[in-house]
Amino acid sequence: MLDPERAWNADEGAAADAAPDVRALADFVDALPIGLGIFGADGAAICANSLHAELAARHADTGIVSRNFEFSVAGKGYVATLLFEDAEQAGREQALIRRAYFDELTGLPNRRLIEQSVKALIEAEEAPFALAFIDVDGFKHVNDFYGHSIGDGLLVQIAERVGADIRPSDMLARLSGDEFMLLISPADDEEHLQRAVDGVAERLRQPFYIEGNEIFSSGSIGVSLYPRDGSSYEALRANADRAMYRGKAIGTGSVQFFDSSIEHAAIEKSRLEQRLRLAIRDRRVSCAYQPKVDIQTGRIYGVEVLLRWMDEDGAIQPPGDFIALAIELGLMDELTYLVLEKTIRSIDRINEAFGEAASISLNVAAKQAGDIRFMKALLDRIAATGFARRFILEITEEAFVSKSTFQESVLPLIRDIGARVSIDDFGVGYSSLSALADITADEVKIDRSFITNLHQRPRSQNILKAVEALSRSLGMEVIVEGLETFEELAYLRACTSIRYAQGYYFSRPVMLEELAATPDEDSRSTPVSRAPAANRTFAGRGG
Repeated sequence: MLDPERAWNADEGAAADAAPDVRALADFVDALPIGLGIFGADGAAICANSLHAELAARHADTGIVSRNFEFSVAGKGYVATLLFEDAEQAGREQALIRRAYFDELTGLPNRRLIEQSVKALIEAEEAPFALAFIDVDGFKHVNDFYGHSIGDGLLVQIAERVGADIRPSDMLARLSGDEFMLLISPADDEEHLQRAVDGVAERLRQPFYIEGNEIFSSGSIGVSLYPRDGSSYEALRANADRAMYRGKAIGTGSVQFFDSSIEHAAIEKSRLEQRLRLAIRDRRVSCAYQPKVDIQTGRIYGVEVLLRWMDEDGAIQPPGDFIALAIELGLMDELTYLVLEKTIRSIDRINEAFGEAASISLNVAAKQAGDIRFMKALLDRIAATGFARRFILEITEEAFVSKSTFQESVLPLIRDIGARVSIDDFGVGYSSLSALADITADEVKIDRSFITNLHQRPRSQNILKAVEALSRSLGMEVIVEGLETFEELAYLRACTSIRYAQGYYFSRPVMLEELAATPDEDSRSTPVSRAPAANRTFAGRGG
């Protein structure tokens, strides 16, 4: 505050008469939107307004600007110091702080801020709290099918829906992509905690309306508690993440609390990962071959190449045990190259067992199919074989129905080398019959789930007939997979015009070592003369 008693005047004798004016001046200076301080030539403070003292304390801040002016009165030298905030700089600082601690899309706290908050709770040794890791189910499909604008809208609405019902002491943060973290503090009431997390899961199951689209989603949630499940942020987050994946494996939209069995499973998964990496390094990968059969003539017209992993003990591991892990770890490209290489090197034995005209079906994951770099490299290798026209790339429907680069950029490359394309596992993903109209493929493989006990399931029969009719009208061949019984085969023969199938009824996948030697002359006249030994009984069984 400016002190009128310390004010100066050129006419010292007039000070008393001017006191009211000086006080008015003091009030005016104190109300200024900038800090004003007056100092003697020796640096001694003479007077200052209130804002000057406040800003002087923050002078180290980059947002405070200082300006000095020298002047003299009655032969005495003084310095006036002006302090004020640089609004533009302050705005930039606020923006930097916001980018550092808040998510730009949703406005929620980000990974850094919730981590700091959790660590502060741990250091303060407060009451027990919980971390709920939320992973949005099917978010990739929303992005691929509807576009990133709808995907972003979904994330914003999720943030609003979950954030609207949390307590002031709780915190919802967006970690990255489709991952959120909910800090529930305190969490000393287990019943309340269970209700709170179940409530979040239920709200995420309700439909979202975004730009005229009704979007159905859900959130898989894993929960860890402090201090029971960890004494650090890193441990609590990792355990909540593990619990979430355990729940997702059981069913999307589930809530799973961390326990010791999950920790054991995580350790086993880590060991499996290490073993798989070593198997790829040591090329301990094998191929099995399953025939595709013309069900009317019994002739083998093609073969599907199936990946097998031989572990360090020599035991063959089926793909269900490691394919998902390989995709998660980004190892599928190398595995696919190995499968192709082994198939090319074994082509003489394949020809001997199945025939030189038999097509060769190779599985490609949907994620790989949309990767132009990978697909170009794979197709170059296939083209270099000299028999690219025998190859059929089996790709799940997800690659076709998503807004990826597959149909526009990758499919023409496949056509250029003369290879063909099959829609694998049709009917188990997100597509519908109408989606077939937008798909360009040579073959549709009907999933086993539609074939099991087909002769006893009228609804499956109707679906199969609809897929068959639409596929044929679009110029795509239909093949059923997973055929296991004579009754299923008999229905296909009698009630459909489907010609091709594969499954255990004809032959299990056969390793190269099991492939039969060249058949004798008498067997060459039979429809299945080029089948492996395990398949030679087909003519009698299918009779």
